Amino acid sequence: MIAPEEFLEDTRDQGLKELEEFLRIPSISSQPDRADDVRRAAGHLADRYERIGLQNAEVIETAGHPVVYADWLKAPGKPTVLLYGHYDVQPVDPLELWTSPPFEPRREDGVLFGRGSSDDKGQIALHWQAIQAWLRTTGELPLNVKVIAEGEEEIGSPNFEEFVRTNRDRLKSDYCVISDTAMVAKGFPAITYALRGLLYFELRVEAANTDLHSGNLGGIAPNPAQALAAEILTSLKDPAGHILVPGFYDGVKPLSEEERQQFARVPFDESAIKQTYGLTALHGEAGFTPTERNWARPTLDVNGVWGGYQGPGAKTIIPAWAAAKFSCRLVPDQDPKAVAQALPRYIEEVRPKEVRVSLSKLSGHGDPWITPVDHPLIQAGQRALHRVYGKDPALIRGGGSIGAVEVMGRLLDAPCLLVGFVLPDSFAHAPNERLDLESFYLGRKAALHLWEEIAAIGAPAAARPASVQP
Repeated sequence: MIAPEEFLEDTRDQGLKELEEFLRIPSISSQPDRADDVRRAAGHLADRYERIGLQNAEVIETAGHPVVYADWLKAPGKPTVLLYGHYDVQPVDPLELWTSPPFEPRREDGVLFGRGSSDDKGQIALHWQAIQAWLRTTGELPLNVKVIAEGEEEIGSPNFEEFVRTNRDRLKSDYCVISDTAMVAKGFPAITYALRGLLYFELRVEAANTDLHSGNLGGIAPNPAQALAAEILTSLKDPAGHILVPGFYDGVKPLSEEERQQFARVPFDESAIKQTYGLTALHGEAGFTPTERNWARPTLDVNGVWGGYQGPGAKTIIPAWAAAKFSCRLVPDQDPKAVAQALPRYIEEVRPKEVRVSLSKLSGHGDPWITPVDHPLIQAGQRALHRVYGKDPALIRGGGSIGAVEVMGRLLDAPCLLVGFVLPDSFAHAPNERLDLESFYLGRKAALHLWEEIAAIGAPAAARPASVQP
């Protein structure tokens, strides 16, 4: 009988073909005309879980796209881990910027191109292949595993919290593992122990009930576009990026010196960033490195502004209204509710009194999330990664949000380990999304050893025993 690692080596090509088959399904959750494809991807994944030896594979309905569930609960006395991923993907626009069709996977120079290859189908695949290696070679796993794959992560997980509430007993686990993050560089693994939360708003400024003639009423009537752009939005933060909303920074958890040292381990090439994205300079709060600003400081960013005439040629009007969307990335231990209450109060204070304003909170991820870096689960992840990569992983925070993480940690009362196996320049959400295959194969091995290391720490003393099949 061969060892699990040997099985992975022997099945490299087969594993890649399985992933490519998964990538061909255009499971774009945000587009209604792709709903059938999203459901087809869910059924495909449930079938794959059953084939590798997991049990109770099921496509579970929600108010939106379904969640896929499967488990293997035959290790009495061992901890139970809930493994999360998402099978939905981003839209592919603009299609003309892709060098090959986004849902026809293409291999070139050790890279696999295709939508979802890194975010997140590739990471789902490496986990199922590691689980398969255990079951095909030893007939068992070193611990109990429950696997879920969500179909709405890319649209903000609007039905995930209700799904977890409804299935709380079924999902109850000692730990959660999520692979929807990235490494810091090729061959340099990372564990993400904190994520920023997100609030999203739409601001509308109105003055008249119709567009006005700028000759007849110019200099008399208030201009909502001027009020929005030059008086309200510019009052939200100063030129250096410091947010001016009273109370916005209340509760912000300061970085420790150890955290700053960990962040400094992570490569950051400012000139490469500027070249890649066509920037002339970086921007942000003084007193923090770019990495610290990205991972551990809150932000407020205008995401879009519109109103008035935008067609060809001239149209001399004063617009009746103007609008903007803006978002706030929040860090531990900010209170999203307090921020959401402070913003309309401040906007009401700074708005010109001759215009009317309305602020709507849009759907999106909520609370920031953090796990102590000295938690045994984090340490187990560190050991597993060191075994494969030969170096200690970087302990990092994430600048983005994964709504499911905070939901699982809160509703299931389980610590979460975020460990990703894709490169930061994988072009997730962009044209020509790609997966570095060497990183994929090493990630399969790391996932293999992760189960051993978590099994070794056992269940938390305070955890309620998860149900185990005899």
